[in-house]
Amino acid sequence: MYKLYQVDAFTNELFGGNPAAIVPLESWLSDDVLQAIALENNLSETAFFVPEGSGFQLRWFTPGMEVDLCGHATLATAHVLFEHLDYAGQQITFQSRSGALYVTRAEQGYRMDFPADLAEVVNPPEALVKALGELPLEVLKGKEDYMAVFPDEATIRDLQPDFRKMMELGGRGVIATAPGNYVDFVSRCFFPNAGIDEDPVTGSAHTVMTPYWAEKLGKNTLEARQISARGGELLCTLEGDRVFLEGEAVSFLEGTFKI
Repeated sequence: MYKLYQVDAFTNELFGGNPAAIVPLESWLSDDVLQAIALENNLSETAFFVPEGSGFQLRWFTPGMEVDLCGHATLATAHVLFEHLDYAGQQITFQSRSGALYVTRAEQGYRMDFPADLAEVVNPPEALVKALGELPLEVLKGKEDYMAVFPDEATIRDLQPDFRKMMELGGRGVIATAPGNYVDFVSRCFFPNAGIDEDPVTGSAHTVMTPYWAEKLGKNTLEARQISARGGELLCTLEGDRVFLEGEAVSFLEGTFKI
């Protein structure tokens, strides 16, 4: 029997933010079994972790693939360790495909320490413009995603992407972002190649957006909101080549499964 938790991340309200499934393991199952569990859960991400030294190895799977970095499922994993599994330390260290990640308790919720993703300006791909139905002010390319910058929050809210066309881009997908009406910046994130047409709240995308908006707005601490149907809030801080993301989490489900 295996334990499974479901946590809503980047929110302080149940049924908000981005739900993630968390599966603690004593040792790794085969990759095809991990992928099958993620597909069965049918959430944007399922996180699996095993103990390693004083910390943990952490992996994330969408219903269709393993990914290099996932913010909301890392936040949810830390929440499970602190709130359900009685982790006694002040800081959790996760080893991942993106290197070492660190999570500590914050005044409200948790603070995650991630590597910054410094995107570079590129010519807008034709498939991106057609997929979004709008010409961005500029387009940048990070490690996995394109980032399309628009003039205002209303444009982001009104986007109706063509996901089939977007799949022609390769990579994970597209981040659409703009200055916010009530926060520093807003976004929506579309990852059809990872099996997620629109992700509710995407921590990893903020490792791309935070350096960009910090430079544009001339400030290193920014309030962000992902304006998906569920929505979520993050406090983002740029310190050198690291991005610190703060957010809250709420437990929804605790159960067991057998394979």
